[in-house]
Amino acid sequence: MNPSTALAAVLVDALVRLGLRHLVLAPGSRSAPLAYAAAAAAEAGRLQLHVRVDERSAGFLALGLARGAGSPARAELAAVVTTSGTAAANLHPAVLEAHHAGVPLIVLTADRPHELRGSGASQTADAQARLFLPSVRFSADVPAPVDPDRQAPSWRSSVSRAVAAARGRTGRAPGPVHLDVAFADPLTPGSTLRSLEPDPEIEELSAHPRLAGRDPAGLTRVAPAAPATPVVLPRGPRTLVLAGDCPDPAVGAAARALAEQAGWPLLAEPSSGARGGENTVGAYRVLLESDDSEGPLGKAVDRVVLFGHPTLSRPVSRLLARDDVEVVVVSGGGAWSDAGFRASAVLPAATVDAPALPAERRWARRWKQAAERTEAALAGLLDGPGALSGAAVARAVVQACAADGAALMVAASNAVRDVDLAGSPSADVAVVANRGLAGIDGTLASGFGVALARRGPVRILVGDLAFLHDANALLIGPVEERPDVTIVLVNDDGGGIFETLEHATAVPREVFERVVATPHGADVGALCAAFGVPHSCVTSREELRERLAARPRGIRVLEVPLDRRAVAGHVEALAREVRAAVAAEDAAAGDTGASRS
Repeated sequence: MNPSTALAAVLVDALVRLGLRHLVLAPGSRSAPLAYAAAAAAEAGRLQLHVRVDERSAGFLALGLARGAGSPARAELAAVVTTSGTAAANLHPAVLEAHHAGVPLIVLTADRPHELRGSGASQTADAQARLFLPSVRFSADVPAPVDPDRQAPSWRSSVSRAVAAARGRTGRAPGPVHLDVAFADPLTPGSTLRSLEPDPEIEELSAHPRLAGRDPAGLTRVAPAAPATPVVLPRGPRTLVLAGDCPDPAVGAAARALAEQAGWPLLAEPSSGARGGENTVGAYRVLLESDDSEGPLGKAVDRVVLFGHPTLSRPVSRLLARDDVEVVVVSGGGAWSDAGFRASAVLPAATVDAPALPAERRWARRWKQAAERTEAALAGLLDGPGALSGAAVARAVVQACAADGAALMVAASNAVRDVDLAGSPSADVAVVANRGLAGIDGTLASGFGVALARRGPVRILVGDLAFLHDANALLIGPVEERPDVTIVLVNDDGGGIFETLEHATAVPREVFERVVATPHGADVGALCAAFGVPHSCVTSREELRERLAARPRGIRVLEVPLDRRAVAGHVEALAREVRAAVAAEDAAAGDTGASRS
């Protein structure tokens, strides 16, 4: 076995032993040893191999595989492999997203031997080994192998440290790690992989029978930390539990459990993993700036207990920045969200140990009533016949996922905000969104990764710019496994979110259109045809519900054309109706008054 083949074999074997299940490969010559090792491991049933042409999409596919796998601390791992040069640089957006979202991602980039760096050798980037710093939890510059028998333990040790850091077992939150691996010629095994004789000291691609039951030298398993002891929160303040985006389902579950245990209202973003149950409040960003029969809801808040990373609404940002609101952050990973600079404490876990006080019960009843009126208003506006809007599409997609158990991948900008505003808060739907940096890139590839990791159907709700930005994700080779995904494309020919922001009225319309809204006029049907993906246009709520009722099978695109100039008006009208419903006087004021005793 030549040294490069041995190095690749050891790396792949060590990763598999430590929990790697999915490996995404963007082929190249310098990375060929890793490609051959991964192919052999896949053939042996030790991992699932996914091959993609576009490195950017490959990175986000791996990210989606990681997000769809479950708890970052314990779930099956995903890795992505590229060759050297610009191929490696194309992974940077996915690495940044994984870093800021706290998603474990193993990045393996092939490199030239160290002596060629700085020489002008083809496809050799001088700083490739440091390319992703400081956005990775661990990075190793693995030199080209010389003596595999002697070096194998050190290679396994590097993998062990990388996996522990990716899982968040080295004192930091989970996140991406990078192994830059130098390979020297020859890059091919010199014979078929099946004929390679395993060496006990240089683990082959498949497990060696003589080593069954024990790990080879250099492989280190790092145990997860013990669960944190919850800190008891005092009773009394009018408290909201706020759950932002989080890739760890356990964090969302903890937010929901605290809200239900304490009897506090729960404001949960779609991708928090906390939505559901009777404490969850829908359209909360409208309610925070609404009045009920007792006065302003948002202004009465005394305390917020924050989980995850909230990013979706300005009312929430304003709430967290107020100097009269106590902000308590629950975070066990050594980092916390505090964009308003008002966090008074960071706790590893939180609980209450006393029953709610009368003032807290009155507070909870106010929010529960507001939530019920909000949901009734939204149902009346969006569940029946009427014109299509972003909110109506989002609600229909959430309802379809709740009906058949499909997961939902939501793009940034208007798509995720429409789900946040209009999606039924009690719907039991697994929602994933790339909210670490809230970019539009990689949405389709990430959604495909979620579907492949969950081995189940996914619907992707996406705007036209996010769709076009990641169109290369539709390019899947004929021998590759295809996910079961229905892509619901809301096409308003440009950046519809900017219609709801100050930009739309700050400059002349022609300037706004060219440099902010950026209409494109793309023929989505023709683009889908080029990739061999079924496509259809939907122009009514009834047709949309009918098509969404079909459980996702294979990849297809449902395009919903909308008028971008109407976006702001639809959102404002919906908010007005919600505020009016919440402000309505109680029909049974006497009963309500009695209940406040």
